[in-house]
Amino acid sequence: MKYFKTIIITFLLTAGLSINLFAQKFEELALTPPMGWNSWNTFQTNINEQMLRDMVDAYVLSGMKDAGYTYFVLDDGWMAMDRDANGSLVADPKKFPTGMKAFADYVHSKGLKFGIYNCAGTKTCAGYPGTHGYEYQDARLYASWGVDYLKYDWCNTDSINARDAYLTMSRAIRAAGRPMVFSLCEWGNHAPWLWAKNVGQLWRITSDIHAGFDKDLSNGSWSSYSVMHIVDLQDKIRQYAGPGHWNDPDMLEVGKGMTVDEDKAHFSLWCMLAAPLIAGNDLRKMTPQTIAIQTNKELIAIDQDSLGVEGFKYYDFDGMEIFVKPLKDNNLAVCFLNRSGRPQNIYWDWKAHTITDGITKLNIDFNNSTYILRDLWAKKDIGTTAKILKQPIASHQVVMLKLTKTN
Repeated sequence: MKYFKTIIITFLLTAGLSINLFAQKFEELALTPPMGWNSWNTFQTNINEQMLRDMVDAYVLSGMKDAGYTYFVLDDGWMAMDRDANGSLVADPKKFPTGMKAFADYVHSKGLKFGIYNCAGTKTCAGYPGTHGYEYQDARLYASWGVDYLKYDWCNTDSINARDAYLTMSRAIRAAGRPMVFSLCEWGNHAPWLWAKNVGQLWRITSDIHAGFDKDLSNGSWSSYSVMHIVDLQDKIRQYAGPGHWNDPDMLEVGKGMTVDEDKAHFSLWCMLAAPLIAGNDLRKMTPQTIAIQTNKELIAIDQDSLGVEGFKYYDFDGMEIFVKPLKDNNLAVCFLNRSGRPQNIYWDWKAHTITDGITKLNIDFNNSTYILRDLWAKKDIGTTAKILKQPIASHQVVMLKLTKTN
């Protein structure tokens, strides 16, 4: 029988058929970029059960759930400082007096999915018990709580091999039997886009983000990256993203201190990058502008397009940048960004530019094809590619368009 199986596998490989003998993750998850909320960006470890229940309620009442957001993820700081006598993680009894299973049940009762955090090292980034050496035990515990999403960080990992550590946890999740989205958060230090496609559903590509549009934030020995710093790092790895395996440029900073135009630009660019949309703001205190940005269904549809192609920078001159994202049905999204510090004017002759993409083999000559232009922030059609696009654009502002081919 063993010999017979070897012959079958050899035949399939020789025939060029798709067979992956090393897949660990649950393949059916995150076929579009995951959408949700995470506690870290605003609260760090200052979390408690009542505050988080209020956040769950605000998540639903704000319209985010109806807009497609699904996951509610607890980041670092949810656990007690020590494992119990059996070596199991324990939810901090002061922060979670009814326990983690009860809180997970509350999240699920609202029609959301529940996510949790730990780390591949001996301790988490905030000094709580890490998972190294406890991978299978922790995965079984998460499954018993009803966890749907695991964010897995990379602190306190001296002498640990990144690929092996994440593969071990992926196998532990599979063995636990409950499908969980596996979010690899090792900051792109070990080029996870080259090896993590069959390990998890998304992988971080950079250091942590902060609420700055184009200036990094120094934290002493390391820096948090600005929105534009992270965008600049994406273009060289876009070919590794796709349905079920996404480049993760980190969480959204919408509603956390940038201008409204910068928030719109940030959200637009994440949608163009087919990025996971994981909000990080205080959902109980959102302004109407923040709610409108995070729940813009036409923008979200660009991010969630089933073709699953990450966009790319098509044009860059004198502070004006243009990004293009191929969409299903031979449509595309185009984002004009004024990166400069001064107002500018868009003057774009579609017929003078052929758009090509080597990854998707996209080739559009606007002399041969006409597209309807839909402004996704104004929520209205503004003409077609038959005419030159003329429009003012403020500093750090975007004009976000969907192009739909006419019959």
